[in-house]
Amino acid sequence: MTFPMSLSVRRWAGAAAFVAGSLALAGCAADDPVPASGDATDAAKPTKKPSRSASQEPTEQPASESPSEPSSTVVPVYYVGDGPGGKPVLFREFHRVTGDPLTEAARLVAGGGQPDDPDYRTLWPQVELSVAYSPDGVFVVDIPSDAFTERPDGMSERGAELAMQQLVYTLQGVQQERAPVQVKRGGTDFRLFGLPSDTPYEQASPLRTLSLVNITSPAEGDTVTGDTLTVTGVSNSFEASGPCRLIAGDEEVALEGYQAEGWMDDRLFPFEVELPLADVGSGDVLLQCETDDPSGGTEGDGPSVDTKLIHVG
Repeated sequence: MTFPMSLSVRRWAGAAAFVAGSLALAGCAADDPVPASGDATDAAKPTKKPSRSASQEPTEQPASESPSEPSSTVVPVYYVGDGPGGKPVLFREFHRVTGDPLTEAARLVAGGGQPDDPDYRTLWPQVELSVAYSPDGVFVVDIPSDAFTERPDGMSERGAELAMQQLVYTLQGVQQERAPVQVKRGGTDFRLFGLPSDTPYEQASPLRTLSLVNITSPAEGDTVTGDTLTVTGVSNSFEASGPCRLIAGDEEVALEGYQAEGWMDDRLFPFEVELPLADVGSGDVLLQCETDDPSGGTEGDGPSVDTKLIHVG
């Protein structure tokens, strides 16, 4: 099948190269070992509910830096969204930071910023921290205060474990290393959110922790032009396939199936699909990608879903 002229997307300078490396990693995001401790995810099949209408104003990311600006880096950050049945799971998005990439990415997790996608959130209250990567291959997270030794109001034990996995997945994604995370606390009570911090945390099973579909590009708020939209992402779907669609208002204006590079293994696999834009018109549209649901909704909690609000120029 042939496709028309590909899409033009205004994104961060340098982000494409980082995303390509992270997809090859699919990686620290998808192919990592099950943790020895802190397995946040007995919570099963993930997904995000497409409850948003396509009305939000798009935001354009800076295209370049001037030589006088401090150097910056695009980093993956893992946030929480709703999976099938409302179960929380992790979604990845990319952010540009200045300063030490590990510490700045961790600060975004720990309440120091907002996700671009309004469907995402962090489970962390705002906590000051710093991160170092030790010669022994361990991420050392220093939290000098003794706040939040117990779980904050409303945080379950599984929520505490998933919050820890936000940090684990983010640091491993930034460093491109599947290294454990050791938390060091100030004070005399060394727990964090009621969890012990005397042993390092490994990455939990991707299929129990991550959304089973996650759109990488375009990003939330991107403006796209051209005749064809190239969508990239990662998934683990029945027979490695699933639908991606564009929705304008209540109308589906484009639909194509993606074919990922694999399925079944305990990881997510890259996919790419082309969606036609010629008949979409201009304005805000909702991009929605899903895993396949072979039961047709008769069994389980339904498919995993990720959505991005974009603007067609």
